[in-house]
Amino acid sequence: MIRRNFLKAGVAAVGAVALGRKAADAAEGKFPVSHTEAEWKKLLSPDQYAVLRQEATERPFSSPLNANKKAGVYNCAGCDTAVYSSETKFESGTGWPSFWAPISSEAVGTTTDYKLIYPRTEVHCATCGGHLGHVFDDGPKPTGKRHCINGVALKFNPGAAQAS
Repeated sequence: MIRRNFLKAGVAAVGAVALGRKAADAAEGKFPVSHTEAEWKKLLSPDQYAVLRQEATERPFSSPLNANKKAGVYNCAGCDTAVYSSETKFESGTGWPSFWAPISSEAVGTTTDYKLIYPRTEVHCATCGGHLGHVFDDGPKPTGKRHCINGVALKFNPGAAQAS
């Protein structure tokens, strides 16, 4: 009994430390598009700022882009860079727009985050460093990847499914 309580307390403490850490801001490093935090706050809605700059996650099933089936390109809401195509979008059932690949290998970057204690692959815009979502290994062929992206971090441009 004492041993079990000790283990529970240890797991809870580790979780509290990991979850209590200050959330990292958008991907670190130099990006072609950069602004001060004050400028980002003026350019983005509060929800966009929370997701793109503070790595928040929108509620599942809250984005109209989740059900969007139109042809077009999904751009980063922070800098308007084309990041995903409707050609790679699929219904994952998770509540967030999901894609099996970015529009190009240069459009996004990835880092590892440990916010939920275990490692996850975070995906960010390669142009502004804005947090887009996460990549998981349970997607469809041909990549087997699921880019689970916050709809508020995207801006949809209907039309051709490739960036112009």
